[in-house]
Amino acid sequence: MSTEVRVPTLGESVSEATVATWFKKPGDKVEADEMLCELETDKVTVEVPSPAAGTMGDIVAAEGETVGVDALLATIQEGSGEKPAAKPSEKPAEKPAEKSSDKDPASIDVMVPTLGESVSEATVSTWFKKPGDSVSQDEMLCELETDKVSVEVPAPAGGILSEILANEGDTVQAGGKLAVLSGSADGSVEPSALPSGESEGKDAGETASKPGKDVEAAPSAKKAMAEAGLSPDQVTGTGKDGRIMKEDVAKAAQGGSAKPAQSSAPAPAPTPRAASSADDADREERVKMTRLRQTIARRLKDSQNTAAMLTTYNEVDMTEVMALRSEYKEAFQKKHGVKLGFMSFFTKACVHALNEVPEVNAEIDGTDIVYKKFVHMGIAAGTPTGLVVPVIRDVDAMSFAQIEKAIAEKGAKARDGKLTMDEMQGGTFTISNGGVYGSLLSSPILNPPQSGILGMHKIQDRPMAIKGEVKIRPMMYLALSYDHRIVDGKGAVTFLVRVKEALEDPRRLLMDL
Repeated sequence: MSTEVRVPTLGESVSEATVATWFKKPGDKVEADEMLCELETDKVTVEVPSPAAGTMGDIVAAEGETVGVDALLATIQEGSGEKPAAKPSEKPAEKPAEKSSDKDPASIDVMVPTLGESVSEATVSTWFKKPGDSVSQDEMLCELETDKVSVEVPAPAGGILSEILANEGDTVQAGGKLAVLSGSADGSVEPSALPSGESEGKDAGETASKPGKDVEAAPSAKKAMAEAGLSPDQVTGTGKDGRIMKEDVAKAAQGGSAKPAQSSAPAPAPTPRAASSADDADREERVKMTRLRQTIARRLKDSQNTAAMLTTYNEVDMTEVMALRSEYKEAFQKKHGVKLGFMSFFTKACVHALNEVPEVNAEIDGTDIVYKKFVHMGIAAGTPTGLVVPVIRDVDAMSFAQIEKAIAEKGAKARDGKLTMDEMQGGTFTISNGGVYGSLLSSPILNPPQSGILGMHKIQDRPMAIKGEVKIRPMMYLALSYDHRIVDGKGAVTFLVRVKEALEDPRRLLMDL
């Protein structure tokens, strides 16, 4: 008896997916609910479990094929689940992370670790060791980048790194092989474990890692140093073996741990020379985009290509909010254990306005408009590796304290690269605060399939006409970008006016006005 494996429901407004990876092949034994394959959509990655125990039958949709909802993927032959005898040409599948004892009792495979929920592949970012280097157990060998986080790969045992199978820039699958270690479990090295030519001309003292040798900074730290204009000799590393981490760069940029530059002499002025394209090429640097940056670029361009995007602007007098925050911030923090910021006021004001203009909290699905009866608020956050938008679910049912705690928690996870895919999906509206970087005015880009995004900006004192008198007030420009296919100009302007009114008189939020 056979059971069909079909494409499950893929989520709102998603009708098709691409078969990314098969974890089983025909003839393999499978258990009920064991993961058979992974599907990729333009929003999420979906794992497909086995509907029954048995033996893997035919695979109908191969890797790379596009399939629709409820399409047939494969069949399961129910029964004992015993795997048929392998054909002469077939080789038994290698088990990840096992010692290759049949070939070399001292050989250990370095495998790609679990990359996180719904993440099936990564890019090799940096190797900290090279073939022939001696390594200790749990010492970091390399760093992998996914579209969400960076993952460090430790050595499963001590020994010699004899071979690197995935070079920097290569894409690797979860459970794939990265490298091979040679040597005994205690880290002692056999001469035959070294690559050809490495054992000659080296003594035991030279093969071991020397304390104090140069240790390459983490990739996130390199980017942070470039942005801050710091060099490695100006930053004190607190990682293993003195490795520079992104937190060290942040401290150095604030003057907490910066070292004096090695030389205070001014750099000599460049000698004028005739410009040429060859000279320009020598002074350029080409860096491959990270997977996160590629995802950001693709989604932003998709948003521009899909939505009829338009932006409307207004300004808000922040006097009342600032006064209220100043009066209660100490009592608020003492009671709730979190600071009272501006984001909770803006979040509450947006929820208030979304209730009155529901089309800004809706999305288009084909020829239908889907109105959301809840608010899952996306809060855009800048990180050392790029922009991410964690989502706070059911924010319309939260208090000021709950909102502030959720924003603080999601912000910390974003900076540490620990956000899961689930925490960045399902948003119905987004707030982006460019004011923290000093932006005075901007036009934010929609986060599809959402139909609205609010841009906050810098608070700046400006002369304002108040009841016939000129007064200096703390003012902020607000920008609402919206999808004109679903939101009319009247609705967009009304939304922004309601946000302005709620912030200029926060008592309106309590009275639902």
